[in-house]
Amino acid sequence: MKNVKKIWSVLMLSILILTPACNKKMDPNRAITADDKRRKNIEEGRGASIGSILGNARGSTNYEFSTSNPLWRASLETLDFLPLTTVDYSGGVIITDWYSENANNSLKITIRFLSNQIRSDSIKIIVHKKDCKTETNCIVKVLENSLIHNEIRSTILKKASLLKKSDKKKK
Repeated sequence: MKNVKKIWSVLMLSILILTPACNKKMDPNRAITADDKRRKNIEEGRGASIGSILGNARGSTNYEFSTSNPLWRASLETLDFLPLTTVDYSGGVIITDWYSENANNSLKITIRFLSNQIRSDSIKIIVHKKDCKTETNCIVKVLENSLIHNEIRSTILKKASLLKKSDKKKK
């Protein structure tokens, strides 16, 4: 009799705990399976999750490497003359070190990838300029919509479209 009461109590408790979870409405934009989540993250430029890096022994896994992303490759080719501080494909960011042709002015470029699509709004370019009167007296400011932004963006997009076109020809 005690066992029946314990089983009945556990059953009722589990029903009470699980019932509110059934009333939650599902978000139609939410990915349901791990493959859907991975695919959605890659489409949005978020990179790969730890689960996808480790692999799934039960099924096949598709990996998205930086070498298969023409926008990423074009950005690295465009900035190849600059010293790079941070290059993080999964984080979607490239940051250069300070670069100067003279002792008084330096530039630092940050590229953030918002999408893997080859479009002008897929990358955000931030250019910092450092003006120094002396070694210790420097002013750093962000350059907004300058010629540098437009030139870097157009160069990256042109190279990315050419890389994508050549990748399609290879396939």
